[in-house]
Amino acid sequence: MPVIECDSDEARERLAAAGVEPEPGNTDHERWRASYGGATAVAYDGKVVVQGGGANRLVGLLREDGGRAHVYFDGACRGNPGPAAIGYVLVDGDGIVAEGGERIGETTNNRAEYAALVRALEVAADHGFDEVHVRGDSQLVVKQVRGEWDTNEPALREQRVRVRELLDRFDEWTLEHVPREINDRADDLANDALDDS
Repeated sequence: MPVIECDSDEARERLAAAGVEPEPGNTDHERWRASYGGATAVAYDGKVVVQGGGANRLVGLLREDGGRAHVYFDGACRGNPGPAAIGYVLVDGDGIVAEGGERIGETTNNRAEYAALVRALEVAADHGFDEVHVRGDSQLVVKQVRGEWDTNEPALREQRVRVRELLDRFDEWTLEHVPREINDRADDLANDALDDS
């Protein structure tokens, strides 16, 4: 249950600006409450408590300063093409903010790498970060997205366009190729998702 230390009046204004209209609180101690994406924010003096599923999007709207995240992504494939999965990790100054791994059906390794990057950026956007430093061990994906290599395969071109659209949501971003050992947590999450099937 996330607790955001903030001025509740300013948080209310941020929600209203995003199209979420807070309602009066249910008790004398509650300043207001608002529901969004399956979660509910309850404001008290000096803090807002977020409850329920889908809390990440509501927390992102409530943050005063979007902040910076380090984002790691990896795709895994057994065969090429074959059963595939993705893994991602978001880290900020306080530690791991979000991580996950999930199966994505049958595809190629390169498509799985792109799918992992797309999912990681969607999660970072949902958390309201305004700056992301993205790292992955797929040289192909990194160099194609940065425009250093051509993207000849139509399916990869589509995914590259989607990645660039997501990156444009952030005020600042970097994308860096790193060795697999730097990306081991995202790699583990992708492989664990494959093993769990």
